[in-house]
Amino acid sequence: MIKDDIKRLVGAREARVGVIGLGYVGLPLAAEFARRGFAAVGFEVDANKADAINRGESYIADVSSSQVKELVGAGRLAATTDFSSLKECDAIIICVPTPLRKTKEPDISYILAAAEEIKKNLRRGQLVILESTTYPGTTDEVLLPMFEETGLKLDEDFLLAFSPERVDPGNPQFQTHNIPKVVGGCTEDSTEVAALLYSQIVGNVHAVSSARVAEAAKLLENTFRAVNIGMANEMARLCYHLGIDTWEVIRAAATKPFGFMPFYPGPGIGGHCIPLDPHYLLWKARQHGFDSRFIGLAEEVNSRMPEHVVTLVADGLNDARKSMNGSRVLLLGVAYKKDINDVRESPALSIIDRLRAKGADVRYHDPFIAEVRFDEAHTEGGGAPLQSVALTDDELKSADCVVIVTDHTQIDYAKICQLSKLVVDTRNALGGDLRRTSCARIIRL
Repeated sequence: MIKDDIKRLVGAREARVGVIGLGYVGLPLAAEFARRGFAAVGFEVDANKADAINRGESYIADVSSSQVKELVGAGRLAATTDFSSLKECDAIIICVPTPLRKTKEPDISYILAAAEEIKKNLRRGQLVILESTTYPGTTDEVLLPMFEETGLKLDEDFLLAFSPERVDPGNPQFQTHNIPKVVGGCTEDSTEVAALLYSQIVGNVHAVSSARVAEAAKLLENTFRAVNIGMANEMARLCYHLGIDTWEVIRAAATKPFGFMPFYPGPGIGGHCIPLDPHYLLWKARQHGFDSRFIGLAEEVNSRMPEHVVTLVADGLNDARKSMNGSRVLLLGVAYKKDINDVRESPALSIIDRLRAKGADVRYHDPFIAEVRFDEAHTEGGGAPLQSVALTDDELKSADCVVIVTDHTQIDYAKICQLSKLVVDTRNALGGDLRRTSCARIIRL
């Protein structure tokens, strides 16, 4: 049986693992398989990325260059742009982006492109796993028919499963090897073998009854976060109007040992998951005539947070008898979360756009992002790119307002408090001691 053949290869760690897409998900995954003794090859359309890996260089913070160099040198990790080598792999894992169209509908074109390459090279004895976030039904309604067009049959010739990625870039505590893995196959055999494969690199594998369940579980995880962040953001806006410290309210509520889980407000949501995944669930719900109003409301609240941040800046400047037009505003951090170099869907982009629209002279400092370029959705101020400025004493003193958008660890917040005139803190980066000794006026989200 095909199941037994692949299980034998996996159990002996003789299976060759191919990973399509060497980004924040794919590269750590390929490196982990290689680290555990498998031969892993990454497939990339970007030749620069493939060349970097083969030189032993990493462009992902969660995977060090020294680790990549060691694995490449040992012959267990390689990268290529030649997708015909997929036929040499026993397991193929798809880790490509799944963005949204301008209409906020799912864009699975990268999945389809990867699947076409697999289809060209599919042979008997392969396990294919999709990790890219998508709507329930993609694996068995889209990928399975494509692969069976080759004449090969599921369970008889190949296996197919879904296992959602759960990467948290920049998180030193949870990485690929210690994040539980959910696995759901199109058949029981597919589930069993996919779970066995992941058990070689992950300590906790949770098998579910179908690929659809696994796909829905991923969307629930991130929609849960988006909805609760939306609640925290709405509470923050209410507390601002009531003159109450939002963060103190959350700390007080969090003392309850049951029935409450703290979520925190912010300038908006960013990254490749939280802003996008709820839309995949909304879209699928609409296909079945179901109006998921709760999810839509959370998205509406979260998308308004950059506007609220700009309101806080304007209020602070007005109190100092200054106009937004012509004022210098310095943003601290433009990455979507702290200590990473990723600006995808970062709320900083919308904040900059709105500040420029009101005539502010916008500058930014981010130790991880040297330059920010703007797409057609962010065109105020001509959409001109911005370069990170050095965080000098003069830069802080000359700013009419400093906005903490991303709370990077290495920023000297004591100096921010001492030298700034006005600080809008959207991340609660300025603790109690700093606020008490501050020379600046501080407005917190």
